[in-house]
Amino acid sequence: MRDLNYQLKQLCDRNRDGSYATQSDRARILSHIANQLHDLGYRHMNADSLRPKHVEALIGQWKSDAVSAGTMKNRMSAMRWWAQKIGKDNIIARDNAAYCIDKRTFITNISKAKTLDDAHLAKITDAYTAMSLRLQSVFGLRREESIKIVPAWADGGDRLKLKDSWTKGGKYREIAVRTPEQREVLNEARRLAAGGSLIPPNMRYRDQLQRFRAQCDKAGIHGVHGLRHKYAQERYLRLTGWHSPARGGLRSSQLSPEQRQRDLSARLLLSEEMGHGREQITAVYLGR
Repeated sequence: MRDLNYQLKQLCDRNRDGSYATQSDRARILSHIANQLHDLGYRHMNADSLRPKHVEALIGQWKSDAVSAGTMKNRMSAMRWWAQKIGKDNIIARDNAAYCIDKRTFITNISKAKTLDDAHLAKITDAYTAMSLRLQSVFGLRREESIKIVPAWADGGDRLKLKDSWTKGGKYREIAVRTPEQREVLNEARRLAAGGSLIPPNMRYRDQLQRFRAQCDKAGIHGVHGLRHKYAQERYLRLTGWHSPARGGLRSSQLSPEQRQRDLSARLLLSEEMGHGREQITAVYLGR
């Protein structure tokens, strides 16, 4: 391991700010940044060596690679954390606009949906990871929910129950079990978990999350949140009878008054099923 990678790992280990997921994401981002700095020609850096020239070189590379604004913002956040921990807050501008990083765009009419195909799924060797992915695909679950879920408890017959300790924001919610595929996947999840969760008995959540990530990377499955986008778009189609704007359907401004009411009802229901509680957030998945 290179010096910079090792020292950044040590920095993360000594400073446990935020949730486990936040810590894990930060460590992964900083490791990636260390590798990029090495590739950019900065070969003898340590954790205290960070300078404005390094920040500018990285941003230039990201723009050349057409990295999305959201990803750049996440990387900038990790670098500001790094700078703050070494007492050099001022070497990075507080506002991303200083580097001409565009504001994150949440609402687009470009679909981010992804399909869980059999070829990629067959490369997953951990049965628990494979089952979590299948639950994400058919129920639109978040990654954490699909790992922490206790299928036997969650199976409410005609609905899937999600305990508050599994969900983002600690909000209990239910999702309708409507299709034979959903029922089949839930039954298989119950058999695999044998009364427990989709975290093996000898492991903790953080251990299974690491294995989940490693398995997905090895299988070439990236951006698993796209499975949630696909669920939302297919559910919207069933509820309204037409595709969402993100899938090439009519935009909200093109709908008739009757269609607008149906569109709103579908979005409100989806918002509840997906654990947001706000109709506006459905535009992230469906477009507007």
